[in-house]
Amino acid sequence: MEEARTTIVVATRNRRETLERTLPLHAGPVVLVDNGSTDGTPDLVRRRFPHVRVVEAGRNLGAPARNVGVKLARTPYVAFADDDSWWAKGALDRAADVMDAHPRLAVLAGKVLVGPEERTDPVSTLMARSPLPGSAGPGVLGFLACGAVVRRSAFLEAGGFDDVIFFFGEEERLAVDLAARGWELAYVEEVVAHHHPSPARDPRARLALAARNAVLTAVLRRPWPVVTRTVLRTARSGSPGRQGLRDAVPRLPRALARRRTLPRAVENARELLERTS
Repeated sequence: MEEARTTIVVATRNRRETLERTLPLHAGPVVLVDNGSTDGTPDLVRRRFPHVRVVEAGRNLGAPARNVGVKLARTPYVAFADDDSWWAKGALDRAADVMDAHPRLAVLAGKVLVGPEERTDPVSTLMARSPLPGSAGPGVLGFLACGAVVRRSAFLEAGGFDDVIFFFGEEERLAVDLAARGWELAYVEEVVAHHHPSPARDPRARLALAARNAVLTAVLRRPWPVVTRTVLRTARSGSPGRQGLRDAVPRLPRALARRRTLPRAVENARELLERTS
C-alpha cells in the first residue's frame, strides 16, 4: 500500500451530528481536534470512527486548534476540513502530486463547491481570476481553510493560525506571512472540496466578526495608512461594522505587540489584489 502523503485535520466544536455524516467521507489519516465540545463529540468519534485520532483541547482554541493537528501529523502535507466539509474523491492525491512537483508551494487552495447545488464559492471565483503569477496556478494571498492543503513544514515555520484573529478570516495573516518568507501560494482548480455549511448561522454576528478580524489583520501586518482606511471603511459599513470595531479593541494590545509590516513586494501584491477584486 502506498504510504499516505496527506493528513486531514478537522477542528470541531459541538457538531457531532454533522461529523457523523462527513467523517466517513475522509480518505487517509485523520486528526480531529475538539474545541471543548459539550455534546459528547469526542466519545462518539472514538466509538464510531476508531481510525480517527481524537485530541481534546479542553477549551475553544478557535482556528489555532488546527495547529495542534498539524503538529501531530506525520505526513509532508496537511489538508484542512471543517466538520461540514470533505474532499472530493482523488483530490488529495492530485494535491500531493502538485505539491511534490512544486517544492516552494506552501498552500494549495482548491476549488470549494458549496451546498447540494455545488455552487462555486465566491472566494474560489476570485482566486481563479487572480492577477498574481504562480507556478502551479494563479498566485493567491488568501485561501479558504476548508479547501486548502498546506506543506506541513512551511505552515509550522510561519507559526500557523493565531489567537489574535481566533476564527473567521484567519487565513489572510498566515497567507501573507508565508509569502513574506518566500513561499508560494496558488489556486489549483482541479483540486475540489465540498462544503455544506449549516444554515443555523447568525449573519449579523458573522458580519461583525469579519469586520473585527479585518481590522486586526490590518493592524498585524499592513501599513498604517491601510489600517486607517480599514477602520474608516468598517466604521461606515453599518452597525455590524461598528460592533466589529468595538470587539477589536480588547485584542488590539496583542495585535500591536505582534505587529510586523510586510516586505514591499508582498504589500504591493496585496494592494493589487484589492484593486482588482
